[in-house]
Amino acid sequence: MSSLFEIHDLLVLRDGHPVLEVDLLEVSKGQVLAVVGPNGAGKSTLLLVLARLLKPARGQLRFAGHPLDALSDLAYRRRIGLVLQEPLLFNRSVFDNVAAGLRFRRIPSDQVTKRVLVWLGRLGITHLAKRPASKLSGGEMQRVSLARAFVLQPELLLLDEPFTGLDNPTRLALLDDLGGILQETGITTLFITHDLSEVTRFAHQVAVLLDGRLQQCGTPGELLASPCNEAVAAFLHAGA
Repeated sequence: MSSLFEIHDLLVLRDGHPVLEVDLLEVSKGQVLAVVGPNGAGKSTLLLVLARLLKPARGQLRFAGHPLDALSDLAYRRRIGLVLQEPLLFNRSVFDNVAAGLRFRRIPSDQVTKRVLVWLGRLGITHLAKRPASKLSGGEMQRVSLARAFVLQPELLLLDEPFTGLDNPTRLALLDDLGGILQETGITTLFITHDLSEVTRFAHQVAVLLDGRLQQCGTPGELLASPCNEAVAAFLHAGA
């Protein structure tokens, strides 16, 4: 299975100090990689680098077999989807929020309507199509954010702790729906979380970040059976 993205010898600095170091990380097409670690471990920094919103001090990044810097920011961002912990929605209807990216790309209006309605249905929010974003609950807002990402048919989906702050029933329902969609679509996904219970639902691989360094990457079973050091073992045991 070929890699969709690869990271080699990555170093990210903040105020001259290392905040993230990754020697090697590869994700194959169609896989879901969960990146786990405590707060401040560098998880969101990694996502921002992959979204090309943060420039590393050093490192080689490859996307679909080519150096990432061979693509313009616009060309690359048209191939990825990004869902943040805090939904950033326009002060417009749910339909208009989900349609925004398609309209920006000048997709014909009949196709926009068809694709938006498909994803409103798959995320269970068709009944909210005309509702203003300001009138949504937290769970509804995150479903709109996911629909807005999926409707663009991204090659790579980046999720930055999208379920933090939701009540448990809402979070579990959204996790179940997301897991089914990822299995169905086969979209390569990097999923940031500090909650190990979310990992076992749909992650193929897990990367453990501690103190700004990638410690270990493997299947959930491999990590639990053979953590590479005491720090990883302690983190996994605490979250089990």
